[in-house]
Amino acid sequence: MVESRLPLHRLGLIAAAGVAVTLMALQMRWDWLLDYHDAILGGLWLTLILLVTTSVAGFLLAIPLGLVQAAGPRPLAWLARCFCTLIRGTPLLLQIWLLYYGLGSLFPYLPGIRESWLWPYLIEAWPYAFAALTLSFAGYEGEVMRGAFAGVPRGELEAARSLGMHPLTILRRIWLPRAVQRVLPTLNGELVIQLKATPLVATIAALDTYAVFGRIRQETYLVYEPLLLMALIYLVLAGLITLAFSFLERSWSRRSAGD
Repeated sequence: MVESRLPLHRLGLIAAAGVAVTLMALQMRWDWLLDYHDAILGGLWLTLILLVTTSVAGFLLAIPLGLVQAAGPRPLAWLARCFCTLIRGTPLLLQIWLLYYGLGSLFPYLPGIRESWLWPYLIEAWPYAFAALTLSFAGYEGEVMRGAFAGVPRGELEAARSLGMHPLTILRRIWLPRAVQRVLPTLNGELVIQLKATPLVATIAALDTYAVFGRIRQETYLVYEPLLLMALIYLVLAGLITLAFSFLERSWSRRSAGD
């Protein structure tokens, strides 16, 4: 029996989305799109930039966080564990506010900061949004990477050591690739969660997709049309992330089987 390329529940969701889009196009007002399409594209661009940059930076930070927890030394492992616990135990919205309203309010009182090249950036909202989302992603993925590093079979590492490989070579060629392969399914879900966390930056006046559609609702007095279009945009982005990771997992599995 030939297996369907797409699971049945996904085919059902695609069909339901097609029906919903058709009804939206025929029964609702969309004339406001001509006036706001530039703002929507700008908000979508900021959302994508935040998603990609914070995920990449957060994952790069998560690798050493997970590695020191799995391999030591103990003082660094303790610090990394405290960081991950703090990030995972507090709301992301609180972290954003602490950085923007807390840390950001201290910069004007630092001597010479207003005359430095950093000042034009420190008065913007996006650096604080970037920092908060990056640290949040690193905190969650750091714990995931700890488990991934610890889950790599010790026999593979011992075999590499017995061949005289340098520890950095073992990390680069064996330990890290095997750990990343183990976390790909989890990383897919974390990226979707990161996408759905980006609207929180609207609370500090960053004009992402959510903030733009909030302004559209206030100015047009429309409720359903902006919300439905925004939901469709996030649904499409989440679907693209899932498809990309499915392709990546299949490619990695074929490569591993070939080796």
